[in-house]
Amino acid sequence: MEAEKANYEVIRMARLLGVSRSGFYRWRSAKNADPGPRAVRREEIDRRVRESHEASNETYGSPRVTADLVEDGYKVDRKTVAASMRRQGLEGISPSMFTPVTTIPGTSTHDIGDLVNRKWDQGELDAVWISDITYLRTGEGWLFLCAVRDGHSRRVLGWAMDSRQDADLVERALRMAHTLRGVPAHRIVFHADKGCQFTSAQLYQAAEELNIGQSVGRTGVCFDNAMSESFWATLKVEFYNRRTWPTRAEARTEVARWIETFYNRQRRHSALGYQNPVAFEQSKSLVTTTIMEEIAQAA
Repeated sequence: MEAEKANYEVIRMARLLGVSRSGFYRWRSAKNADPGPRAVRREEIDRRVRESHEASNETYGSPRVTADLVEDGYKVDRKTVAASMRRQGLEGISPSMFTPVTTIPGTSTHDIGDLVNRKWDQGELDAVWISDITYLRTGEGWLFLCAVRDGHSRRVLGWAMDSRQDADLVERALRMAHTLRGVPAHRIVFHADKGCQFTSAQLYQAAEELNIGQSVGRTGVCFDNAMSESFWATLKVEFYNRRTWPTRAEARTEVARWIETFYNRQRRHSALGYQNPVAFEQSKSLVTTTIMEEIAQAA
């Protein structure tokens, strides 16, 4: 009726449509009236929820979007955000249960035990580093990615990619992590599965040189390295498997960008109080510095 009122009389349209003329005018008045405070707030919440979801590459669900809004000063809860996402047809992406990759055990020339026993998070940084290798499909064939992460902060400290999976791949990732952290004050535990790349003499020599102790889980028991498998699920479900990769070079560039820009510095982790890994490490460092200053003052 609003669109046709220039062509037809309102009273005639109301009669033909079986509605009241007064009802049309009430609707028109309400439409042109200024929105109330609740409507304005809902529109603002919807806009900010949409921005947070888009900034996460459309992967965040209501818990992480809520954390974004609370950090920005909005007084909202998870139910409010979930309702906003439903109104706008927005959905997060949840990693599926991981499918363990078959590990090819190697013949070790030295004894490596399990020093972790599935307790990857020891409550402090650089206590346990975890590592694994995964396969990434490209138009040119497989691209192998090795990542080294801190068991406490979940941060990816080192990574390497190549068309071959060998001990060189793992050593490059491990040395990158060591370069980022510097010379450790204590012996870090480096945990992985019993793949031949991790049990090789080459990696043993590199670990000894860097003052890093090796640890491996049992052969065929994927849960002994489940934290790494969880990371692969996040990488593939939230990012890699959502598009095709014609070349290894393109995949290598974009995976590196996702790790350093999004995963380490933006993606919120529920285990970290919905902080990203870098922010979590910075908060830990600040707390440690404050405690040391208080101890020094007390002395």
